[in-house]
Formats: sequence, structure tokens, C-alpha cells
Amino acid sequence: MIVVNTEKIPGHQVVEVKGLVQGNTVRAKNFGRDIAAGFKNMVGGELKGYTELLSESRDQAMERMLAEASRLGANAVVNVRFSTSAVTAGAAELYVYGTAVVVQPSER
Repeated sequence: MIVVNTEKIPGHQVVEVKGLVQGNTVRAKNFGRDIAAGFKNMVGGELKGYTELLSESRDQAMERMLAEASRLGANAVVNVRFSTSAVTAGAAELYVYGTAVVVQPSER
């Protein structure tokens, strides 16, 4: 599956549009990460626990979007975008979406 955040894929042409596909996940912080983040906020630096949480969230949301694209028979997703939003105190949604398409190599 080819995944790009552009309209076109160099060397390929879109032969069929399957439609919008999306994936999301809602994750909450855990107590251990909150304590570690609180200490880190005092001295500064990367909050590695939260970085890992967001990375896991992106991976899961992407997997869900790609599974939906596969079910539609697509072999690529174009115009991929990510979005986040707070759902409740301590929980956030990570949302990814794009357009599922069928592409084939361009003839030159």
C-alpha cells in the first residue's frame, strides 16, 4: 500500500477513486506517565512517555485507515492528513484520513 500526503504519486496514475478512508484511536494518559511528566516539566526536556504514546496512537490509527482502504480494494492512499483533539481531561483522539485510490505505473 502506497501512502502519501500529496495528491499525486510520482510515476503512477490514479485509475479509480475508492473514497475517503479514516482511522482513529483515543488514548488516555496513565498515572505513571503523569508522574514522570510532572517531574520532567520542572526541569524541561522531552516527555518520552508521551512521545511513545503518540507514536503508538499514530501507528494504530494508520493501521485502521489502511485496513479500510484494503477492504475497498485500494492499493494507495493519497492526501493523508493527521489531526488530534482533546476528548476529555487526560484523553486525546488521534485521527488520520485520506483518499483511497487504485493506482498503476504511468507509461512513459
